[in-house]
Amino acid sequence: MRPRRSPALLLSALLPLLLAACAPRTPLRPEAARWANAGQLVLVTSADWDSPRGQLQRFERVEGQWRPVAAPVPVMLGRSGSAWGLGLHTVPADGPHKREGDGRAPAGVFALGPAFGYAPQAATGLPYRAMGADDWCIDVPDSPLYNRIVDRRTAPPAAVAGATEPMRRDLHADGDLRYREGFVILHNPQAVAGAGSCIFAHLWRAPDETTAGCTAMAPESMQALLAWLDARRHPVFVLLPQAQYRTLWAAWGLPAPAGAVP
Repeated sequence: MRPRRSPALLLSALLPLLLAACAPRTPLRPEAARWANAGQLVLVTSADWDSPRGQLQRFERVEGQWRPVAAPVPVMLGRSGSAWGLGLHTVPADGPHKREGDGRAPAGVFALGPAFGYAPQAATGLPYRAMGADDWCIDVPDSPLYNRIVDRRTAPPAAVAGATEPMRRDLHADGDLRYREGFVILHNPQAVAGAGSCIFAHLWRAPDETTAGCTAMAPESMQALLAWLDARRHPVFVLLPQAQYRTLWAAWGLPAPAGAVP
Protein backbone atom coordinates (compact mmCIF):
# COMPACT_ATOMS: atom_id res chain seq x y z
CA MET A 1 0.00 0.00 0.00
CA ARG A 2 1.13 3.55 -0.77
CA PRO A 3 1.55 5.73 2.28
CA ARG A 4 -1.16 8.39 2.58
CA ARG A 5 -0.03 11.97 2.39
CA SER A 6 -1.12 14.15 5.26
CA PRO A 7 -3.63 16.98 4.54
CA ALA A 8 -0.96 19.49 5.53
CA LEU A 9 1.44 18.16 2.91
CA LEU A 10 -1.26 18.16 0.26
CA LEU A 11 -2.19 21.76 1.10
CA SER A 12 1.42 22.90 0.97
CA ALA A 13 1.81 21.31 -2.45
CA LEU A 14 -1.41 22.79 -3.84
CA LEU A 15 -1.12 26.27 -2.33
CA PRO A 16 1.22 27.72 -4.99
CA LEU A 17 -1.09 26.45 -7.73
CA LEU A 18 -4.15 27.92 -6.04
CA LEU A 19 -2.48 31.29 -5.59
CA ALA A 20 -1.37 31.33 -9.20
CA ALA A 21 -4.89 30.56 -10.37
CA CYS A 22 -6.37 33.34 -8.27
CA ALA A 23 -3.81 35.97 -9.24
CA PRO A 24 -4.76 38.45 -11.99
CA ARG A 25 -3.51 37.45 -15.41
CA THR A 26 -2.19 40.94 -16.17
CA PRO A 27 -1.39 42.83 -12.98
CA LEU A 28 -2.08 46.53 -13.27
CA ARG A 29 0.93 48.77 -13.07
CA PRO A 30 0.72 51.53 -10.45
CA GLU A 31 -0.14 54.23 -12.99
CA ALA A 32 -2.98 52.29 -14.61
CA ALA A 33 -4.41 51.37 -11.20
CA ARG A 34 -5.59 54.99 -10.84
CA TRP A 35 -8.27 54.43 -13.47
CA ALA A 36 -8.69 50.67 -13.04
CA ASN A 37 -12.44 51.07 -12.47
CA ALA A 38 -12.95 52.70 -15.89
CA GLY A 39 -15.25 50.68 -18.11
CA GLN A 40 -15.36 53.21 -20.95
CA LEU A 41 -12.52 54.99 -22.71
CA VAL A 42 -12.61 57.94 -25.08
CA LEU A 43 -9.24 57.85 -26.86
CA VAL A 44 -7.94 60.77 -28.92
CA THR A 45 -4.61 60.55 -30.75
CA SER A 46 -2.80 63.14 -32.86
CA ALA A 47 0.25 63.06 -35.13
CA ASP A 48 2.51 65.02 -32.76
CA TRP A 49 2.51 67.76 -30.10
CA ASP A 50 1.93 70.54 -32.63
CA SER A 51 -0.84 68.90 -34.66
CA PRO A 52 -4.31 70.49 -34.28
CA ARG A 53 -6.02 67.42 -35.77
CA GLY A 54 -6.78 64.08 -34.21
CA GLN A 55 -9.01 61.06 -34.28
CA LEU A 56 -11.34 59.87 -31.56
CA GLN A 57 -12.34 56.27 -30.89
CA ARG A 58 -14.54 54.74 -28.20
CA PHE A 59 -13.56 51.60 -26.27
CA GLU A 60 -15.24 49.54 -23.56
CA ARG A 61 -13.59 47.14 -21.15
CA VAL A 62 -14.69 43.53 -21.69
CA GLU A 63 -13.24 40.87 -19.38
CA GLY A 64 -10.33 43.14 -18.59
CA GLN A 65 -9.53 44.02 -22.22
CA TRP A 66 -10.31 47.18 -24.17
CA ARG A 67 -12.53 46.53 -27.17
CA PRO A 68 -13.39 49.15 -29.84
CA VAL A 69 -17.02 50.20 -29.94
CA ALA A 70 -17.05 52.12 -33.21
CA ALA A 71 -14.74 53.33 -35.96
CA PRO A 72 -12.55 56.39 -35.32
CA VAL A 73 -13.97 59.83 -36.11
CA PRO A 74 -12.06 63.05 -36.87
CA VAL A 75 -11.71 65.75 -34.22
CA MET A 76 -10.06 69.15 -34.03
CA LEU A 77 -7.78 70.13 -31.15
CA GLY A 78 -6.11 73.31 -29.95
CA ARG A 79 -4.74 75.72 -32.54
CA SER A 80 -1.23 75.01 -31.20
CA GLY A 81 -1.71 71.25 -30.78
CA SER A 82 -1.55 69.63 -27.34
CA ALA A 83 0.52 69.66 -24.14
CA TRP A 84 0.63 67.69 -20.90
CA GLY A 85 -2.33 68.52 -18.70
CA LEU A 86 -3.19 67.84 -15.06
CA GLY A 87 -5.44 64.81 -14.60
CA LEU A 88 -5.27 61.26 -13.26
CA HIS A 89 -1.78 60.57 -14.63
CA THR A 90 1.70 61.47 -13.47
CA VAL A 91 2.87 64.29 -15.72
CA PRO A 92 6.05 63.30 -17.62
CA ALA A 93 8.92 65.78 -17.66
CA ASP A 94 9.37 65.68 -21.43
CA GLY A 95 7.16 67.61 -23.83
CA PRO A 96 5.21 70.86 -23.47
CA HIS A 97 3.03 71.53 -20.42
CA LYS A 98 -0.40 73.11 -20.66
CA ARG A 99 -0.68 76.80 -19.68
CA GLU A 100 -3.60 79.22 -19.73
CA GLY A 101 -4.04 80.76 -23.17
CA ASP A 102 -1.44 78.63 -24.96
CA GLY A 103 -3.94 77.21 -27.45
CA ARG A 104 -3.03 73.60 -26.62
CA ALA A 105 -5.40 70.76 -25.68
CA PRO A 106 -4.42 68.94 -22.46
CA ALA A 107 -2.82 65.54 -22.99
CA GLY A 108 -3.04 62.69 -20.48
CA VAL A 109 -5.82 60.74 -18.74
CA PHE A 110 -8.81 62.64 -17.39
CA ALA A 111 -12.07 61.91 -15.63
CA LEU A 112 -15.23 63.35 -17.13
CA GLY A 113 -17.41 66.05 -15.64
CA PRO A 114 -21.04 66.69 -16.56
CA ALA A 115 -22.48 67.01 -20.01
CA PHE A 116 -23.88 70.42 -20.86
CA GLY A 117 -25.83 72.15 -23.57
CA TYR A 118 -28.45 74.63 -24.61
CA ALA A 119 -31.41 72.22 -24.36
CA PRO A 120 -33.25 71.52 -21.08
CA GLN A 121 -32.15 67.87 -21.23
CA ALA A 122 -30.02 65.52 -23.31
CA ALA A 123 -29.82 61.84 -24.22
CA THR A 124 -26.76 60.83 -22.20
CA GLY A 125 -25.70 58.67 -19.28
CA LEU A 126 -23.64 61.55 -17.86
CA PRO A 127 -25.09 64.06 -15.42
CA TYR A 128 -26.44 66.93 -17.52
CA ARG A 129 -26.46 70.66 -16.89
CA ALA A 130 -28.58 72.95 -19.04
CA MET A 131 -26.76 76.24 -19.54
CA GLY A 132 -28.39 79.63 -19.11
CA ALA A 133 -27.47 83.14 -20.17
CA ASP A 134 -25.60 83.80 -16.90
CA ASP A 135 -23.51 80.60 -16.85
CA TRP A 136 -19.82 81.35 -17.48
CA CYS A 137 -16.63 79.35 -17.12
CA ILE A 138 -14.02 81.37 -15.25
CA ASP A 139 -10.72 81.53 -17.14
CA VAL A 140 -9.09 84.23 -14.99
CA PRO A 141 -6.15 82.53 -13.18
CA ASP A 142 -6.23 84.71 -10.04
CA SER A 143 -9.99 84.28 -9.50
CA PRO A 144 -11.08 82.09 -6.57
CA LEU A 145 -13.55 80.54 -9.03
CA TYR A 146 -10.88 79.69 -11.64
CA ASN A 147 -11.75 76.71 -13.85
CA ARG A 148 -15.35 76.52 -12.60
CA ILE A 149 -18.68 77.02 -14.37
CA VAL A 150 -20.67 79.48 -12.27
CA ASP A 151 -23.86 81.52 -12.40
CA ARG A 152 -22.75 85.14 -12.53
CA ARG A 153 -25.92 86.24 -10.74
CA THR A 154 -24.88 84.45 -7.56
CA ALA A 155 -21.07 84.75 -7.79
CA PRO A 156 -19.08 87.63 -6.27
CA PRO A 157 -18.64 90.24 -9.03
CA ALA A 158 -14.88 90.50 -8.47
CA ALA A 159 -14.50 86.71 -8.89
CA VAL A 160 -16.04 86.69 -12.37
CA ALA A 161 -14.62 89.99 -13.64
CA GLY A 162 -12.67 89.51 -16.84
CA ALA A 163 -14.02 86.03 -17.65
CA THR A 164 -14.23 85.46 -21.40
CA GLU A 165 -15.98 82.06 -21.59
CA PRO A 166 -19.80 82.28 -21.77
CA MET A 167 -21.45 78.87 -21.83
CA ARG A 168 -24.32 80.21 -23.96
CA ARG A 169 -22.24 81.26 -26.90
CA ASP A 170 -25.37 81.45 -29.00
CA LEU A 171 -26.47 84.41 -26.87
CA HIS A 172 -23.10 86.07 -26.26
CA ALA A 173 -21.04 85.21 -29.37
CA ASP A 174 -23.15 85.90 -32.46
CA GLY A 175 -25.19 82.70 -32.44
CA ASP A 176 -22.21 80.35 -31.98
CA LEU A 177 -23.53 76.78 -31.58
CA ARG A 178 -20.28 75.06 -30.51
CA TYR A 179 -21.49 74.62 -26.92
CA ARG A 180 -24.93 73.40 -27.93
CA GLU A 181 -23.77 69.93 -26.89
CA GLY A 182 -20.67 68.87 -25.01
CA PHE A 183 -19.13 67.64 -21.77
CA VAL A 184 -16.48 68.76 -19.32
CA ILE A 185 -13.02 67.18 -19.44
CA LEU A 186 -11.65 67.37 -15.89
CA HIS A 187 -8.30 68.96 -16.63
CA ASN A 188 -6.74 70.83 -13.69
CA PRO A 189 -9.49 69.92 -11.18
CA GLN A 190 -7.34 71.41 -8.40
CA ALA A 191 -7.58 74.78 -10.21
CA VAL A 192 -3.83 75.41 -10.22
CA ALA A 193 -3.54 79.05 -11.28
CA GLY A 194 -2.41 79.42 -14.87
CA ALA A 195 -2.38 75.68 -15.64
CA GLY A 196 -5.36 75.89 -17.99
CA SER A 197 -9.11 76.08 -17.61
CA CYS A 198 -12.49 75.43 -19.21
CA ILE A 199 -11.53 72.32 -21.19
CA PHE A 200 -14.46 70.69 -22.96
CA ALA A 201 -15.43 68.30 -25.71
CA HIS A 202 -17.87 70.25 -27.88
CA LEU A 203 -19.20 70.67 -31.41
CA TRP A 204 -17.04 72.11 -34.13
CA ARG A 205 -18.16 75.16 -36.05
CA ALA A 206 -16.40 73.89 -39.19
CA PRO A 207 -14.45 70.65 -39.84
CA ASP A 208 -11.12 72.49 -40.26
CA GLU A 209 -11.50 75.02 -37.44
CA THR A 210 -9.20 74.63 -34.43
CA THR A 211 -10.07 75.34 -30.80
CA ALA A 212 -8.51 77.26 -27.91
CA GLY A 213 -7.65 73.95 -26.21
CA CYS A 214 -10.79 71.82 -26.37
CA THR A 215 -11.67 68.78 -28.52
CA ALA A 216 -14.27 69.56 -31.19
CA MET A 217 -16.21 67.19 -33.40
CA ALA A 218 -19.17 66.85 -35.76
CA PRO A 219 -22.68 66.92 -34.24
CA GLU A 220 -23.37 63.29 -35.16
CA SER A 221 -20.12 62.18 -33.48
CA MET A 222 -20.98 64.09 -30.31
CA GLN A 223 -24.52 62.72 -30.19
CA ALA A 224 -23.28 59.14 -30.50
CA LEU A 225 -20.63 59.77 -27.85
CA LEU A 226 -23.03 61.36 -25.37
CA ALA A 227 -25.60 58.60 -25.83
CA TRP A 228 -22.92 55.97 -25.17
CA LEU A 229 -21.23 57.53 -22.15
CA ASP A 230 -22.42 56.19 -18.80
CA ALA A 231 -21.21 57.76 -15.55
CA ARG A 232 -21.79 54.44 -13.76
CA ARG A 233 -18.94 52.97 -15.83
CA HIS A 234 -16.45 55.66 -14.74
CA PRO A 235 -15.43 56.77 -18.26
CA VAL A 236 -12.05 58.39 -18.86
CA PHE A 237 -10.82 60.68 -21.63
CA VAL A 238 -7.31 60.10 -22.98
CA LEU A 239 -5.47 62.39 -25.39
CA LEU A 240 -1.93 61.59 -26.57
CA PRO A 241 0.25 62.25 -29.60
CA GLN A 242 1.14 59.03 -31.42
CA ALA A 243 4.76 58.80 -30.20
CA GLN A 244 3.75 59.24 -26.56
CA TYR A 245 0.89 56.79 -26.98
CA ARG A 246 3.20 54.10 -28.32
CA THR A 247 5.53 54.68 -25.38
CA LEU A 248 2.92 54.74 -22.62
CA TRP A 249 0.03 52.49 -23.68
CA ALA A 250 1.20 49.38 -21.81
CA ALA A 251 2.13 51.16 -18.58
CA TRP A 252 -1.12 53.10 -18.66
CA GLY A 253 -3.29 50.08 -19.47
CA LEU A 254 -4.57 51.49 -22.77
CA PRO A 255 -5.56 49.65 -25.96
CA ALA A 256 -2.60 48.34 -27.93
CA PRO A 257 -1.75 50.53 -30.93
CA ALA A 258 -1.67 48.95 -34.38
CA GLY A 259 1.28 46.58 -34.71
CA ALA A 260 2.01 46.39 -30.98
CA VAL A 261 1.94 43.13 -29.06
CA PRO A 262 -0.69 43.28 -26.26
